[in-house]
Amino acid sequence: MKRKVVLTAFLSAVLLVFPLSSLLAYEGGAVGGGGTISGVVKFKGAAPAPKKLEVTKDKEVCAKTAKSDPGLIVSGGNLVNAVVSITDIKKGKKLEPQKVTLDQNGCEYKPHVLAFVAGSTVEILNPDGILHNVHSYSKVNSPFNIAQPKFKKTITQKIDKPEVIKLQCDVHGWMSGWFFVAENPYFSVTDNSGSFKLTDVPPGTYNLEVWHETLGKVSQKVTVKAKEEAKVTFELAKK
Repeated sequence: MKRKVVLTAFLSAVLLVFPLSSLLAYEGGAVGGGGTISGVVKFKGAAPAPKKLEVTKDKEVCAKTAKSDPGLIVSGGNLVNAVVSITDIKKGKKLEPQKVTLDQNGCEYKPHVLAFVAGSTVEILNPDGILHNVHSYSKVNSPFNIAQPKFKKTITQKIDKPEVIKLQCDVHGWMSGWFFVAENPYFSVTDNSGSFKLTDVPPGTYNLEVWHETLGKVSQKVTVKAKEEAKVTFELAKK
């Protein structure tokens, strides 16, 4: 009993000095004999027709191109803008926060899903010559709600913690987008063919997860062997 009390006290002291989050933190460095995970994210069922969006304001700028709902884009039976990531890796390639760009050209967020590691800085562009207002619906990070008038071509925002964040323009209600803020460098947004690739993955077995703003999350285990490529297929359906 006394031994158990001493052990509990020791663990409590350790956690006071080194919080659990730091003890479990990702460690980045050189990767020897890394492998690759690649594949596609499929949509199960008949692909829905793109829903048209009505442009109700600043039509001289925003209505130059037709708008459709970016929340569910299916190309050749595969999902665009899904994010595939390894959720349980603790050691791998360097974790390097970067400067990434979100454009609002034509009254649309481009890219619709912007993925980056925590600690990165987002440069938000406004080339439209009209007022935009970037509103984040953060829960872990501090939310921001920033007016970006036409004379303010660029604003920057640092995002410190891992989280999936919805974005909305309070001026143009059809404008929506997402930040996927990752806790490690192993993530990929599916391209226009629904494909993804993760490189320099240390050999091992991992939990691979796909996130989609409309269809939710699905995960599976994948084993990576040294200098080999593991092929993975996901399939998501409407719930």
